[in-house]
Amino acid sequence: MQTETAQSGLFARLVEIGRGPARAEVSPETLYDRHGVLVVRVGDVVVKAHQADREHGPPFLERIRLAGTLPEVVIAPQGPPLTVDGRTVTIAPFGEPVDPAQELPWEEGARLLAALHLESVPAGAPSWGRPTRVARLVSRLGEGPAEDAVRRAFATLPAWIRGEEDEPPARTVRLIHGDWHLGQMVRARDGHWRLIDIEDMGKGDPAWDLARPAALYSAGVLPPDDWGRFLGAYTAAGGPAVPAQGDPWTTLDIPARSLAIQIAATCVISAGRDDRALDGPEQAVIDACVRISAAGDAA
Repeated sequence: MQTETAQSGLFARLVEIGRGPARAEVSPETLYDRHGVLVVRVGDVVVKAHQADREHGPPFLERIRLAGTLPEVVIAPQGPPLTVDGRTVTIAPFGEPVDPAQELPWEEGARLLAALHLESVPAGAPSWGRPTRVARLVSRLGEGPAEDAVRRAFATLPAWIRGEEDEPPARTVRLIHGDWHLGQMVRARDGHWRLIDIEDMGKGDPAWDLARPAALYSAGVLPPDDWGRFLGAYTAAGGPAVPAQGDPWTTLDIPARSLAIQIAATCVISAGRDDRALDGPEQAVIDACVRISAAGDAA
């Protein structure tokens, strides 16, 4: 009850911020309320309370500044973040999210990523450093067959991803989004697509921005035609994450395996929290973990 009360109080504060000093009577809409993140639309603005356990110090401020220099690619927060009830809050213009009932904009997403990856990396750009997330999720797993499958697959990853060694120099360093999927795209007022959610934006290996669709394709969740549309549009736009000619998996293999394991761990944790069985797509990524560990044993 205390958590629900606190969340309702936070919702009211976000609505108040979104309505502004004029207190315009605009009906609010909750866009997202999961994993410690609350996002509320109030008219033409979106007010977001970020995860309490994420770092929102100087690197986050630099990410906001960096996003503001890329208006054709990213919708950036408007101004510095606020602190509301101990939470970091940002305000940004509203954009229409991807409609899963319509044809999914794989090509548009690929072209946005390519455009971001081809931008010059400015001095002071923060490092991405996101691969450590998979290790944190695996450390939270309980006991059971699915959990064991995820842990065995995790053991096949390089030591630096498992947190046992320092991260080696990246193959190539570009500006990357850091957590890309179709939910990180919106259609702006001008009708063009933009990236949103810049908490992980910074310099890093661009292959990690392709890792989630690559992982879902490998797991059999993303249809081959959609994967082909995405990868083809990315390479046609000159994206540097994969070779222009040749096998894209020479650069995508480790990121894709890591994201498959991360997604699988998230699915298992979520199913356990909700006291339910894994659904079909969730079981598919567990099965992918079994294949990953089997390939590691055979190597």
